[in-house]
Amino acid sequence: MMYSVLSGDIVSSTSLHSKDRSLVEKELIKLLEKLEDEFNVYGRIIKGDYIECVVPKAEDGLRVALVIKSFVKSIPIPLNSYKKDKNRVRLFKTHGLRLAIGYGPLSRYKPKEGIIDGEAIYLSGREISGISTHNKERVVIKNTLFFVSENESFNNRFKPIFELLDTLLSKATARQSEVLYLKLLNQQEDEIAKALGIGQSAVNRHSTSVGWNAIETAVLDFSKTLSK
Repeated sequence: MMYSVLSGDIVSSTSLHSKDRSLVEKELIKLLEKLEDEFNVYGRIIKGDYIECVVPKAEDGLRVALVIKSFVKSIPIPLNSYKKDKNRVRLFKTHGLRLAIGYGPLSRYKPKEGIIDGEAIYLSGREISGISTHNKERVVIKNTLFFVSENESFNNRFKPIFELLDTLLSKATARQSEVLYLKLLNQQEDEIAKALGIGQSAVNRHSTSVGWNAIETAVLDFSKTLSK
């Protein structure tokens, strides 16, 4: 059986105020509970800023990854409350977190016991650990969304798509990210408008601005490719 395993770390987490780090962690815990209900995902947070998720239905991997990235970008962290480390916090607001999807088998997967072991998690974990910027004085971020597997055809196919998705998300505002998050959870625009307290025309405008049609096409293509 093949899995999508997500590994990721929060961008510039050590530069956030303690209350903001706590907020991000609490919100992520709530999100993981929702992902368990929606996609049967097992997720955990390690040391407050590192996340691991197993997506048993591998073809849902990209949708789940984008749900997480858009959700984190929608968390309200006020940039104007920062004087020190403002540039690093701006990186958090731009990118949210780095996230790698490792596609492959797991030799052991026992979510109730917290056991994840095998190729898929090795692949995603190595990808993220290789680009960590913890404790680096100057941080340059080129990409924050990755796909890695032993299938070179898949790797080559998804690399440019993931880079384009990364660019779209990095330019998204907090409100656009919020709309994107809800659309990825298959909510209709009228439902989103009611949930956010805005007009449906505003939801449609945010959806168009964030590039929803392209994002949806990429998610469906990923799902179709891994379902074959």
